[in-house]
Amino acid sequence: MDIDGFWDLIERSEYETDTKRGRMAWLEEHLFGLSLEEIVDFDVFWTIATNRACSWDMYALYRPMLGSYSSDGFEYFVNWLVSLGREAFETVADCPDGAVELPQVSHVLELQRSALNGSRRRREVWTEEEYPEFESLGYVAQDPYKGCRRERDQPGTGRRGQRGGRPVPLALVSRGAGRRGMGLRGPGGDGPTVSPNGPLVRHGMRVNNRQILEGLLR
Repeated sequence: MDIDGFWDLIERSEYETDTKRGRMAWLEEHLFGLSLEEIVDFDVFWTIATNRACSWDMYALYRPMLGSYSSDGFEYFVNWLVSLGREAFETVADCPDGAVELPQVSHVLELQRSALNGSRRRREVWTEEEYPEFESLGYVAQDPYKGCRRERDQPGTGRRGQRGGRPVPLALVSRGAGRRGMGLRGPGGDGPTVSPNGPLVRHGMRVNNRQILEGLLR
């Protein structure tokens, strides 16, 4: 899989479904049909994209937009930005000021204004589908990877519906242990942190995605 194939899956999952849960099911279904190497490629491209958007400038956009200091919430916000598709993501990834050009962001800001002027109660600012976070999307490759790896090691035991097997490798767990996100840490968080210049740093060392990929496929 190349970068175009990665973005094609992200964007088709939006066009062909109506909800976040539907997107997750659609992506998992298609990832289960790929080879182990293609699933790893997908996750590596995901990591590259989210690393790119994980910057102090992006955090400065997130903080007032959602009114939160949460490092987990920042991770899920970056996931949401990727979910908007390639064109939207490219608009903001290196220059978060470009977010004002995105209709999705304009909609979120309008909902915030509605809450402030009283036309919506604060707890009803947005629905789950409107909320600018997408936690589960960061884990979408985990089950397909585990199933494909198990199938390769023990034929007939590892495709859809099978759990367990070998531990999920770094490329797939760096954003979480099991279903708990712990990846794109914002300022002040424990574990992985954001460098002032943008790239994700895990325990003081920038991740080399190519080394991860090569290690997985040895």
